[in-house]
Amino acid sequence: MSTVLYPSAQAVSIYPASDLFLRHRLQIVEEMWELVLREECGQQMVDLLKQLRDLCSPEGQATDNQAASVSSLIEQLNINEAIRAARGFALYFQLINIVEQDYEQQQQLSRYEEDGETETLPHIIYSSNHQQEDVHLNNGVNADLLVKNWQAKPSVKDKGTFAELFPKLFKLNVPPGQIQRLIAQLDVRLVFTAHPTEIVRPTIRDKQRRVVDLLQKLDTSEKRSGNITAGGYSWETAQLRSQLLEDIRLWWRTDELHQFKPSVLDEVDYALHYFQSVLFDAIPQLYERLKYALNSTFPRLEPPIKSFCQFGSWVGSDRDGNPSVTPEITWQTACYQRHMVLEKYIESAKGLIELLSVSLHWSDVLPDLLESLEIEQSQMSGVYDALALRYRQEPYRLKLAYVVKRLENTRERNSALWKREIIKDDKAPIYRSEDEFLTDLRLIQRNLSQTGLKCQQLENLLTQVEIFGFNLTQLDIRQESTRHSSAIGEILEYLGILQTNYEELPEQQKIAWLIEELQTRRPLIPAQLAFGDKTNEVVETMRVLRSLQQEFGCNICQTYIISMCRSVSDVLEVLLLAKEAGLYDPGTAIGTIRVVPLFETVEDLVRSRQVMRDLFSLPLYRALLAGGYAAYEEEKRTKEQKDKEAFSCPVSPLNPNLQEIMLGYSDSNKDSGFLSSNWEIHKAQKSLQQIAEEHGLSVRIFHGRGGSVGRGGGPAYEAILAQPGKSINGRIKITEQGEVLASKYSLPNLALYNLETITTAVIQASLLSAGFDNIEPWNQIMEELSARSRSHYRDLIYEQPDFIDFFHQVTPIEEISQLQISSRPARRPSGNKGLSGLRAIPWVFSWTQTRFLLPAWYGVGTALQEFLNEAPDDHIQLLQCFYRKWPFFKMVISKVEMTLAKVDLQMARHYVEELSKPEDKQRFDGVFNQISSEYYLTKNLVLQITGHERLLDGDPVLQRSVQLRNGTIVPLGFIQVSLLKRLRHSKTSASSGVIHSRYSKGELLRGALLTINGIAAGMRNTG
Repeated sequence: MSTVLYPSAQAVSIYPASDLFLRHRLQIVEEMWELVLREECGQQMVDLLKQLRDLCSPEGQATDNQAASVSSLIEQLNINEAIRAARGFALYFQLINIVEQDYEQQQQLSRYEEDGETETLPHIIYSSNHQQEDVHLNNGVNADLLVKNWQAKPSVKDKGTFAELFPKLFKLNVPPGQIQRLIAQLDVRLVFTAHPTEIVRPTIRDKQRRVVDLLQKLDTSEKRSGNITAGGYSWETAQLRSQLLEDIRLWWRTDELHQFKPSVLDEVDYALHYFQSVLFDAIPQLYERLKYALNSTFPRLEPPIKSFCQFGSWVGSDRDGNPSVTPEITWQTACYQRHMVLEKYIESAKGLIELLSVSLHWSDVLPDLLESLEIEQSQMSGVYDALALRYRQEPYRLKLAYVVKRLENTRERNSALWKREIIKDDKAPIYRSEDEFLTDLRLIQRNLSQTGLKCQQLENLLTQVEIFGFNLTQLDIRQESTRHSSAIGEILEYLGILQTNYEELPEQQKIAWLIEELQTRRPLIPAQLAFGDKTNEVVETMRVLRSLQQEFGCNICQTYIISMCRSVSDVLEVLLLAKEAGLYDPGTAIGTIRVVPLFETVEDLVRSRQVMRDLFSLPLYRALLAGGYAAYEEEKRTKEQKDKEAFSCPVSPLNPNLQEIMLGYSDSNKDSGFLSSNWEIHKAQKSLQQIAEEHGLSVRIFHGRGGSVGRGGGPAYEAILAQPGKSINGRIKITEQGEVLASKYSLPNLALYNLETITTAVIQASLLSAGFDNIEPWNQIMEELSARSRSHYRDLIYEQPDFIDFFHQVTPIEEISQLQISSRPARRPSGNKGLSGLRAIPWVFSWTQTRFLLPAWYGVGTALQEFLNEAPDDHIQLLQCFYRKWPFFKMVISKVEMTLAKVDLQMARHYVEELSKPEDKQRFDGVFNQISSEYYLTKNLVLQITGHERLLDGDPVLQRSVQLRNGTIVPLGFIQVSLLKRLRHSKTSASSGVIHSRYSKGELLRGALLTINGIAAGMRNTG
């Protein structure tokens, strides 16, 4: 295969012969890409891209000799040529991403067609949550054979599917009773967020989906005609190739950049698209897949509830640092979500009308269905008059016609609520909740079942309603802690209640006053607000939250997250504000929201133990978690009994005795570096789980992961298995952000596989544990490595006097801030040009663009080397042992290895040399040399620990993917540097009153932003 970008010899080395299908598909899109460029830009542009690519090394790394040649060539380009070249490379990357995603989807489908022996796990012990009476392992011959079998077999990669998991549990003699208990409490929650990392326009996403659809049709056509490798094409194949070319041309003529800064409701629409187009239809298959796999191995076990996997959203409800998210926006978001899910239900119900044509001539029905039809006739006579004759012998169709009408009435009422209009017909029959809808659907299901029929489409709809309800997702409210303390301070000052400024009170005095106030029904906040805008917004948010629960039910929003939570008073302040809105009853201690502290920096992670211990020790707060004072008192009286579930209070809408705690990966990484951040989060999970158990509580850890490794990203399956097993215990909550949504949920089978691997990992991590997290000497070594890594990281980031200037000059941070990709500002409200005010997302984004990727590895090499210096031979063997046996350590090293494979220091040096001001070059060289030394040290040690000759030798698929992109990113990086240099020179000239540039600032900025788009696509990561 020979294309503009890859000569045939190089292509063969990148694409192994075993991946014939992938090679063929890549060849098609590259041919199409080249044809589009030739038709749209001319042969000269095609030759230019080829020349730029040929000047870069086949390994995908810029070299010193080539840099000068490429730079010289690019400097000769005018702005239009540079932009076209950048767009050409960007289009190439996005086409490659499409092909790889489609290929991954095909691979996932093939998993279910493969036969083979199931893998077993070494060194397995039972999690400490196993009941003694369940342990019935055979410690004799079979146990020895299990160990020998593992030692004799080469290690293979876990497939992460239910079909692999349950036979594995069976072979390892995991007690069925333990599996049943875990399955019964299985709780997987994925939360979509609107962090500004989704750089691709929704319009472009639509075009990408069209290309995927055409490629899949092309697959079918070629398989049918058998001409994947043949010379000619069938008529159908030729037509599809022509359509594919036409679609890519239309794509080329579409602007990649956002035309305007998206509003919050635009972001809501972007995020919910994945539910509308993929997840709504895919989610029933997840339940069916788990149920089938469980029954195949453990036929006597009951499957989990259908809603074991649920979705949440921050889009339209996360107001931390985003003034555009107002109480009214949150209300409109809830209405929009309900509208979308009602539309899907109406569509499904109409489909059932077409399907359930059962006639009374040939099938009986139960009396309850006929009685229901009589009631419906009296309430909806118009439907009866219109359809009774048509459906007089088809009761299911008539019943479903009434169902559709109720859904439509519910939708109309919701539209009026959205617009804040008066409801025209408030007596029209509607569904007040999903429970009423489920009652009608189960009536139909029961009648079919009693007459020997089953309808899979009806079963799917029942599953969808149980999962999505009438709200689609649960909205999480998030706000920064100081906003609450400032609001309470202003309220108290206005009312003249305290003689001292509330915010100046010592922590213990704050707690004492808050507890006292939380025990009285007397209102604190007046109905008419006379405070500043920020305080009013905090109070109104609580009030709209109450309105949401009254209209949509408590499930619409039960979680209030406090970012930058540092103290007990931070939590009690939110509870007080909730009390004032009617979300917490001080007389009964029953609340309808769960207050969730978010611990973000390393200091906060360390402090989290004492904060939660003190909170759990407060009778008022402990009663809230129990479900009220009555439930708490009953629990204390009977605490000697084992079955705590018998004491739950049915009055509280919250799960009893469950505390949700969120841990932030982004700010802890920015604060202390990759290794320290991951270790502190790991430790915090273990400690928080232990503290909760001491108080008779369960904990659900909410992982605030980003898309990039520097913000907690990476393969979710491996990340979950690396968590302390007991901290999961069948429950997990994870954020899904930015470009992660597109990579995981754009295609149905990829979405389904992602959900399956996460669920599989949760079950496996909860039931099986390697036990290495509890080896104290190993923990002590990790503690030392973490401290050393943090010290070295902070020496550069916070102590190196030239670093801040280096960061702002060498990276495109200022230009990234001008991308119209989010409604939220890049900096915190009080942020200055220092790092403290900069959000973690643009921080990581900037280092990714320049190929440093510094946040995801810096400091690791020095920490490892200092440890090795103490006893080189023994310690390298110990680290290699860690890598083989300890899931946490392997996850850390694997993520560092993946990141290092994407680093290109030669390209990074070009940014330094070209974008540094002349007077700063000498001092910036010192910063670069410091980074460079750490990179080579880290790379060398990672290769020693993994035993690989090259980075990613253990994952050839990922290695090929990275290599495929690296080479083409290099010329795009040179184009970006050239445009950034011209743009900044133009700004400097304009500020001095002298303008020498041939191009306007707007043209240059547009070109620079296009290169940012292209590199983000090539790296498959932004922030």
